[in-house]
Amino acid sequence: MVNFVVCQLFALLTAFWFRLYLHPSKTSPFVRHVVATLLGFYFALFCFGWYALHFLVQSGITYGIMILAGVEHMHKYCLVVALGYLSICQITRVYVFDYGMYSADFTGPMMVITQKITSLAFEIHDGMARKEEQLSPSQKILAVRRMPSLLEYLSYNCNFMGILAGPTCSYNDYIAFIEGRSYHAKHLQNNGKVNGTHKQSDPSPKVDVIQKLCVCMLSLLVFLSVCKVFPVERNIDDDFVATTPFYGQVIYLYLSMLTTRPKYYFVWTLADAINNAAGFGFNGYNKDGSPRWDLISNLRIMDIEFATSFKMFLDNWNIQTALWLKRVCYERCPFKPTAATFLLSAMWHGAYPGYYLTFVTGILVTLAARAVRHNVRPYFLGSATHKLVYDVITWAGTQIAICYTVVPFVLLSVAPSLKFYRSWYFSGHISCLLLVVALPVKPRHLRTPSSDHAQLPPSTADDSSQEKKTS
Repeated sequence: MVNFVVCQLFALLTAFWFRLYLHPSKTSPFVRHVVATLLGFYFALFCFGWYALHFLVQSGITYGIMILAGVEHMHKYCLVVALGYLSICQITRVYVFDYGMYSADFTGPMMVITQKITSLAFEIHDGMARKEEQLSPSQKILAVRRMPSLLEYLSYNCNFMGILAGPTCSYNDYIAFIEGRSYHAKHLQNNGKVNGTHKQSDPSPKVDVIQKLCVCMLSLLVFLSVCKVFPVERNIDDDFVATTPFYGQVIYLYLSMLTTRPKYYFVWTLADAINNAAGFGFNGYNKDGSPRWDLISNLRIMDIEFATSFKMFLDNWNIQTALWLKRVCYERCPFKPTAATFLLSAMWHGAYPGYYLTFVTGILVTLAARAVRHNVRPYFLGSATHKLVYDVITWAGTQIAICYTVVPFVLLSVAPSLKFYRSWYFSGHISCLLLVVALPVKPRHLRTPSSDHAQLPPSTADDSSQEKKTS
């Protein structure tokens, strides 16, 4: 973990150098690809030793599939092979080496590389094997019209900015960044005129990088100071359960799960800052003319902590992964897309059984939350006071539902996870099941577009705005 933090801090300094001295105006895309790739492999070797060769093997095998299998079916083969290779590595690490260890492991970067491999495979399939009229608006934007070279492919998968912690990005966005085209289209305002304030120079990420580093420091301090005060394992301690009233258990559950989140805030925000420092992540301008650097941001902390629905929480947590799940699974799965999406997410996360318990519970909670929103929410929209009452109640319900759902994700094993659910008498599962049965929701094909937008599973409704940002 120390190696990881040191490498990320060094990557931050390297990113500034990369942006200033290897700017597209000063050097060729070939040099930028080579430097980004070699630095990425160096960081990987430093952190993981020869385990980093798995990154090359996984990328090499799937690139061979892309070249040899043809664009008609290679996206399916790449999904199976990349996810299968990742799963084998995860199972080996968990059940052969260090079950239960939280240290940074080599399968973490492989998870991001798997996202990139599969995303690119589907984008190539859309761009080279499907007709234009068969694509959705977002698929037209993301479609790749030519096969990448091996250098471009390795640079996309293993560049130093995202090799350790991501985030995932679209191939077109990354290539536009390397070739120096990422700023030009976004200089145009809605009226088609060039933004005069930023016409002569590229926007600077300095302010956003400083703000994100401040968030990193605050997140790290919070995590180090309070994480051990509220250990998650205490939720299943026999004395604690026997002597603490139920409302006290609810409050402690919320606090213990709340203190686990800052470490994710630290890692993802630092990764975002590294990409921004290199000049990657520019997403147009705000109304006041200031540059916006959130193209590949992975979380929105305030929207997470004050989420008033299960869906709103998931839409703002690990955003790029949610977009990946939507693009490769939910949009394309012909049968039970919500369940299929949660299953793919569980397989991608790893071999711990607690992950599967979390995502199975998540399916039930998602369906229950959808039923409540569809049937109950309209009655509270008549006045601002009623809406406020609804928001307060749903905020509390959402936070408890999230904590209840993700306890197995933290505990990892089946026995302690089931022990926790038994101490709560499986009340969350039973309540969600009753809500799903009692509150009907129209099938997707019978909903109006507006209602469907409100009822989509994780990250699908807000993706329309994300696609506009990507474009």
